[in-house]
Amino acid sequence: MATISYDKAVIFGAGQVGMTLMEQLAAQRVQVTLVNRSGRVHEPLPAGVQVVAGDLTDPANVARLAQGAPVVFQTAQPAYTAWPEQWPPLAQSIIEGVSRARARLVFVDNLYMYGPTNGQPIREDLPYAATGHKGKVRAQVATMLLDAHRAGKIEVTIGRASDFYGPRANDTAVFGDRFFAAAFEGKAADVFGDLNLLHTYTYVPDFARALITLSRHEAAYGQVWHTPNAPALTTAAMIQRFGEEIGQPIKTRTATRFMLSLLGIFVPIVREMKEMLYEFEEDYVVDDSRFRAAFGAEITPLTETIAATVAWHRQQHRARVKKAA
Repeated sequence: MATISYDKAVIFGAGQVGMTLMEQLAAQRVQVTLVNRSGRVHEPLPAGVQVVAGDLTDPANVARLAQGAPVVFQTAQPAYTAWPEQWPPLAQSIIEGVSRARARLVFVDNLYMYGPTNGQPIREDLPYAATGHKGKVRAQVATMLLDAHRAGKIEVTIGRASDFYGPRANDTAVFGDRFFAAAFEGKAADVFGDLNLLHTYTYVPDFARALITLSRHEAAYGQVWHTPNAPALTTAAMIQRFGEEIGQPIKTRTATRFMLSLLGIFVPIVREMKEMLYEFEEDYVVDDSRFRAAFGAEITPLTETIAATVAWHRQQHRARVKKAA
């Protein structure tokens, strides 16, 4: 299998995935340029890494930012509440700009486009059957990317993950800031659906590692890949593991559709989450066998992912409490 070597990469976006990619690429002595709106990040950067401000909605600017980099990782995305309006033009700008720069594109994706699967394993060959606006726009963007690849405009590979957890997982994650703030304070953490259903959760560092693997293999381009995950557990089992690591049981409060509808009147991001509740109302298990067969899999043991996740969120929580005092 033909491999690709490179010593320079550009990452569009400096969020949970972008920063973790940066960390891993820098450890491999790849020179990394992070691009975000502000040109600033809130973490110390390793040697060989720079952060610059950039407008990704302008193809000429995208081309300038990507110039000279063999590989571009696209992790940036519009605000969660603005996907239908902003995702297609952003994707078109990135396609055009990366094409001008003659770089390869590694696109970070999720599983929304498939819609409910009635508990069946989620495979890459499933139809795009989402009925909600976020799922539909994700399907549209993936189609745009692969059409551009088939037309010879760009070389692109798409890596898809399930719900994130781990260091840097943000407030849109099930096991993100809000969940752990409640858990550390002994309050009830909000959860969704049936906690006893199987659910695949993606550990962010494992996802980043898989994206780098895709970037380095010619055979990965022009295709969609479900990146490897640990075997699915129930959400209840994950919560129990987190509680054991914290040292106390975690109380939970199930957010129903009705509750989300009420809260969504005042909090737009909560309103958007209602569309995705089906993920927690049926078994939600990702089939990553194609990736494993093609490239193998390096998965962090669950004991390590739980410990690292709790440690990172504990540190962040302490910093927030100290700042508020």
